[in-house]
Amino acid sequence: MSEEKRTVAQNKKAYHDYFVLEEYEAGIELFGTEVKSVRAGKINLKDSWCSIVKGEIFVNGMHISPYEQGNIFNRDPLRVKKLLMHKKEINRLFGTTKQQGLTLIPLSVYFVKGKAKVKIGLCKGKKNYDKREVAAKKEAQRTIDRMIKERNR
Repeated sequence: MSEEKRTVAQNKKAYHDYFVLEEYEAGIELFGTEVKSVRAGKINLKDSWCSIVKGEIFVNGMHISPYEQGNIFNRDPLRVKKLLMHKKEINRLFGTTKQQGLTLIPLSVYFVKGKAKVKIGLCKGKKNYDKREVAAKKEAQRTIDRMIKERNR
């Protein structure tokens, strides 16, 4: 049985600015016109983050553009959206973020069997020297790959 997973948006900036320690999947509570906009790919995760308030988890700063044919049913593009997760998972995430000073960042939005899902990352912030180190490793790997490719010609 194969699950069809269609990725709509990714937060590439999150991988640049944070170390992703763990990943979780959550459902997202959307209205009809928002779902249509997400299906069309009109979503931006760049400056979004998650917060836990009174045992519920929300995503802030996720921009979903208004649906063009939506007229009066369109919602505010930056509306705070509720995520759907089990209570145990939310409580565990709340404890970890408070104790260790970690952040919850939405990494991608995708559809599984017609339902919109969000991949959330438990993240630790990178310092500037960490970012330079990662860039140097990538550049070294590219150089190695280039040399191997030239040698195999």
